[in-house]
Amino acid sequence: MSQGIVFSGMRPTGRLHIGHLSVLENWLQLQDEYQCYFGIVDWHALTTAFENTEEIRENRHLMLLDWLSAGLDPEKCAIFIQSAIKEHGELHLLFSMITPLSWVERVPTFKSQIAQLGSQGKNISTYGFLGYPVLMAADILVYRANTIPVGEDQLPHIEFTRELARRFNHLYNCELFPEPQAKLAQIAMLPGVDGRKMSKSYNNDIPLSASTKEIWDKVQMMVTDPARIKKDDPGHPEVCLVYAYHQLYRTEVEAISTACRQGEIGCVECKHRLAKIIDQQLAPIRQRRENYLNKPKLLAEILETGAQKARVKAAETMELVHEAMRI
Repeated sequence: MSQGIVFSGMRPTGRLHIGHLSVLENWLQLQDEYQCYFGIVDWHALTTAFENTEEIRENRHLMLLDWLSAGLDPEKCAIFIQSAIKEHGELHLLFSMITPLSWVERVPTFKSQIAQLGSQGKNISTYGFLGYPVLMAADILVYRANTIPVGEDQLPHIEFTRELARRFNHLYNCELFPEPQAKLAQIAMLPGVDGRKMSKSYNNDIPLSASTKEIWDKVQMMVTDPARIKKDDPGHPEVCLVYAYHQLYRTEVEAISTACRQGEIGCVECKHRLAKIIDQQLAPIRQRRENYLNKPKLLAEILETGAQKARVKAAETMELVHEAMRI
C-alpha cells in the first residue's frame, strides 16, 4: 500500500555515472512503497544552459536509458519529461506572483552558484535562474507530493517549498498543498578517478553504461600512495584513492588495508580487485540496458504513459488551484 506521494527529478546535463547509483537505488525502494513521479527536468537544465541547448534532447534520451537500466519500473512509477507536463509551467507562473523576492534571493545555493559559474565565464544573472526554486516547488506541489527524497544539501529547497505551500494555503484560505517532508537519503559521495568531484565535464567519471574495459581504463587512472615505489613497500591506504573506493564498497576492506600496509598486495592488483567489484555492480545494469537500446518506439511509449499518469494528477491539482484562487 502506498505511504504517500513522491516527486523527484534530475536535470539532463549528461550521462549518469556510478556516483548517481545511491540516489537511483533509493528510488527503486520508493517505487515499491509510494506513488512515485520521476521527472527528467529539462526546463531546469535551461537555467544554466540556455545558450547551448543542442544536447538537451540527447541527454534526455540518455537519462531515460540510465534510469531504466538502473531498474526503474514504468509499471510502478510515472517516468516523464518535465516540459511535456505544461501544468508545471502554469503553477510556476502562479507561484511567482505570490513569492516574495527576498525568499528566492536568500536560497543558499543562489549566490554560491552565481559565483562558481560566473568564474567559469557563464552569465546566469537571469530571471529563470533566480526563480528556479519556485519552479522546483511547482514540480513538487503540482503532484501534491508529501515525501521528497533528497540529500542534506537540498534541505533548503524543501523548506522553501514548505514555506510556499503555507503561503498559498494562507492567502487563499485553503488546505490544498501539503508541506512536503524530506526523506533523507544516504548518498555515497564517490570522488572522480582523479580525486575531484565526479563529473563528465572533468572526464573523471565511470558511466553507468561503462564496459569492462572502460571500467579498467578509468580505475587505472586512479592515484595510489605516492610514497610507495616497489610492490613490497609498506603502503599507506589512508592516502590512496583506490582504497577510498574499497571503503565505500565495503568489500575486502580490512584484508586490503592489512595487505597494503604489510606490502603483500601491489597497487595494480588492488586496482584489478576494485575494477572487478565495479564491473560486477554494473553488469546487471548493462544487461537491462540491452533491453531498451535501439527501441525508440518502446522508449517513447514509456514516456507517454508516464506523462499521461502525471497529467491526470497535475490537471486535478490545477483545477483545485483555479478554484482556490477564483480564476
